[in-house]
Amino acid sequence: MKYAIIIPAGAVDEELDELDGRTPLQAAVLPTLDRLAATGRLGSAFTIPPGFPADSVPALLGILGYDPRAHAAARGPLEALARGLTLEPGDQVFRCNLVTVTDGHLADFTAGYIGALEAERLIDDLNEALEQPQARFVPGRSFRHLFIWKGAGDLPDLHTTAPQAILDEPISKHLPRGERSDPLRQLVRWSQKILAEHDINVVRADLAEAPANCAWVYGQGPPAVLPTFADRYGLTGAVVAGTDLMRGLGAALGMEVMEVPGATGLPDTDLEAKAHAALEALERHDLVCVHVEAADEAGHLGNPRQKLAIMERIDREIVAPLAARLADEPAHRILVMPDHPTPVALRRHTTDPTIFLISGTGIASNRGDAFDEVNAAAGELQVDRACELMEYFLRR
Repeated sequence: MKYAIIIPAGAVDEELDELDGRTPLQAAVLPTLDRLAATGRLGSAFTIPPGFPADSVPALLGILGYDPRAHAAARGPLEALARGLTLEPGDQVFRCNLVTVTDGHLADFTAGYIGALEAERLIDDLNEALEQPQARFVPGRSFRHLFIWKGAGDLPDLHTTAPQAILDEPISKHLPRGERSDPLRQLVRWSQKILAEHDINVVRADLAEAPANCAWVYGQGPPAVLPTFADRYGLTGAVVAGTDLMRGLGAALGMEVMEVPGATGLPDTDLEAKAHAALEALERHDLVCVHVEAADEAGHLGNPRQKLAIMERIDREIVAPLAARLADEPAHRILVMPDHPTPVALRRHTTDPTIFLISGTGIASNRGDAFDEVNAAAGELQVDRACELMEYFLRR
């Protein structure tokens, strides 16, 4: 048996007037996904346990069959793992976004999808101005970077907030809080002073582009210690992803992390290259997991037509070639499951259930005819804990 898991992040949405009362999934033309839905099984699942924030980390753990209540993982350490960073015991690593703050409110958590060269220079200049030898920024890609606080030790009572969860809200209400939060609060405010008059931001303002005028830190935690996917399920696997978060999670689970030029984790990501890497991975692994962040980004942008178009591209450039390749196998299964909803009307994640389809050998149904929220709600499988679905997908 060969398996494919496709995660179109944030694809689930709500009915929108702009789409004549339909969701982006309902309005999109998705021939391959709809065919798989008509021949497979549909359902919905809660990927965010009660009491957890609407964040991708617990959602992705759940999809891959790990209960986030039992297996701790944090964004910062996972992204550091994806980048091959070496951390010493006691170091704390945070995700750091270059964001846009306007009149004290979080206006854009991507700083207008700032370009890589501009972002790298801003991060370098922050490091040059930072007079704390025990701390440093690590440049990444576009708005996504890391911040390392060396020798910080355990910070169990430190609470930080993802910037995408506080769009249009005052940042003063969401600065780091709890024990030993003062240095981080000062860091955020200091970054605003350094970046406010930076020549890059002056030019961006002249071009009516969102300035990258604040470094926002969050997502700290201990390194993830997880049983490998092979140990847990007896299968080898590979991950195809553009985001360091998903790449780091794959590495933590002992999966091969495919290198894909052009996989950016942004709306401009090269889907055909990702499909090619997934097909290559299937030649030597039992399972491949393909993660696409672009629909989630469209949700955060509040752009329903971009979200619709991205899903059509995913259907055409990811799902169709993988489904065709797997159909040549003696036995195969496909799971398509967004990690969480990202409604364009809210521009943020929610803890509402997501949807999924399972299709392939030994899976049959006549309950649905399209991959969308309405058909999934009427499907046979309604799952309270997403982490329980993996066993069904692999073993049923």
